[in-house]
Amino acid sequence: MKLTPLKISEYKREGRKIAMLTVYDYAGARILDEAGIDVLLVGDSLGNVVQGKTTTLPVTLDEIIYHAEIVSRAVRRALVVVDLPFPYCQLGAAEAIRAAARIFKETEADAVKVEGGSNRAPTIAALVEAGIPVMGHCGLLPQSVHQSGGFFIQRRREQLLKDVKAIEEAGAFAILLECVTTEITKEATEILRTPTIGIGAGGDCDGQVLVFHDIFGYTPPEKTRPPKHVRQYADLKSIISEAAKNYINDIQNSTYINNN
Repeated sequence: MKLTPLKISEYKREGRKIAMLTVYDYAGARILDEAGIDVLLVGDSLGNVVQGKTTTLPVTLDEIIYHAEIVSRAVRRALVVVDLPFPYCQLGAAEAIRAAARIFKETEADAVKVEGGSNRAPTIAALVEAGIPVMGHCGLLPQSVHQSGGFFIQRRREQLLKDVKAIEEAGAFAILLECVTTEITKEATEILRTPTIGIGAGGDCDGQVLVFHDIFGYTPPEKTRPPKHVRQYADLKSIISEAAKNYINDIQNSTYINNN
């Protein structure tokens, strides 16, 4: 049965943890969906892991729609959430609704994700009022990396709790907490009715999300190790590299036979 934002929101009350991963293509989405992942995020992190860029900021709406359409077409059960790329939410509710409407009209996605704290609550409320389910995103905000000066653990308790409460009141069905201290994460998870999903935020959230390339060791050569908060479950980089070398050897030694 296809999962909905309402069902994901109900998981907290049922005491069921939420498993979430990013994904960017048809094959990956199909595999993860069949494995039972609850939420698949078409993240603007594709700028880093697919396009090889240093930030998520260059990712365009057309690019996110391209990947979201591919992923949505592969999925039968998981909830598909799509990042609203920079700068649509920063431009206000009207631009955010236009961008989200394009995502919904051109893909089969189920929800959008919006970065920002209490300053984004009016935009989230407007999106929800327009019939667009929203996942919030607090703590470390990759779309604000130039303003924040880098990627750091977030420790501002009063502001972060204010942010998550405002996002819940605006109507978000879940809130992603990125690189927030475990103490703040635990407190936020306890006071909210809305489920929290952590990345680098400890184990007290109602769910966890990681980047596809990090969890499976499918990283570019210059990236020698994943972030500290990542638990790597496979080493696809080594497997693919070894397979490619074996293929090259077969070609060079004339031992590859292509039987028609």
